[in-house]
Amino acid sequence: MYWIRIFLFVVLLQGCTAQNSKIDGISFVAAPSEAEQRHVNSVVKLNANYAAIMPFGFIRNLESPNIVFDTPRQWYGETSDGAKQYIRLLQENDIRVMLKPQIWIWRGEFTGYLKMTTEEDWKTLESSYRKFILNHANVANEMKVEIFCIGTELEQFIVHRPDYWKGLVAEIKEIYTGKLTYAANWDEYKRVPFWDQLDYIGVDAYFPVSENKTPTVEEAEAGWLRWKDELQGLSDKWDRPILFTEYGYRSVDFAGREPWKSDRDITGVNMEAQTNLTKALFNSLYPEDWYAGGFIWKWFIEYEKSGGLDNPMFTPQNKPVEAVIKKRFSASH
Repeated sequence: MYWIRIFLFVVLLQGCTAQNSKIDGISFVAAPSEAEQRHVNSVVKLNANYAAIMPFGFIRNLESPNIVFDTPRQWYGETSDGAKQYIRLLQENDIRVMLKPQIWIWRGEFTGYLKMTTEEDWKTLESSYRKFILNHANVANEMKVEIFCIGTELEQFIVHRPDYWKGLVAEIKEIYTGKLTYAANWDEYKRVPFWDQLDYIGVDAYFPVSENKTPTVEEAEAGWLRWKDELQGLSDKWDRPILFTEYGYRSVDFAGREPWKSDRDITGVNMEAQTNLTKALFNSLYPEDWYAGGFIWKWFIEYEKSGGLDNPMFTPQNKPVEAVIKKRFSASH
């Protein structure tokens, strides 16, 4: 009888671990200078077990094929050396890392619209992106990060050059041996043709879930039902878990209507909307086995100077929603 009880306890413990083990991550925003221990203390206090590190490459406009990166004009945290320093500090605090190199197009143009008009320019873009992403694959391998994200919201590039991307994944695997994902926009992820080559279906999860100014938790949960069915269907199709490579809500009125919008002219600070929408996301997704977890958008390294009760942007820092996130992250470890 004693051994039966021990066996049942172990089975129960394993079941709870499997259910509760999620990627509770934040998107650790690059800064002009090195990160210090004080910058990581708030991440530890939040109970986050992962952080996304985001070095950047830059493109002049939507028709330009040349990516510039690791230049003296960039912020330190946006460079390869900066990414390594951030990663090292996070690892010293037992926080795992997803390295997520991103492209910034001048004036903030949407990367999903990046599309060349000639074959010559396509070839140049392919060569330039290969150099950019393989450089960071080497960083990911050197630093032994757990997850490497091979791109972020590059729909037109993928639609027009799918064979290039499939070959690129194979090249990345020759360098980096950890888990791979791609960060597809919420309205793009169903059309990505190479999920079977990756370990996670990555989604920047800005799904519209409510038309109301201040949605209740229950209203937002109802808004998630259609998206949950869609996400689970794709997870089943490709036999891959869903990872929210970005998610979060602004602290503004109607934050659940078009959650992807980052326009600074949106006004009407609304902490309750942000809090309720975040609770609904946690309630809707965390019980699902096919949901691997995700990365809150976004977390600035200067905690004391970030967010606050008059801040209408995405960050949860120094806002009521921060306590909701801390509680959720604590419960899943």
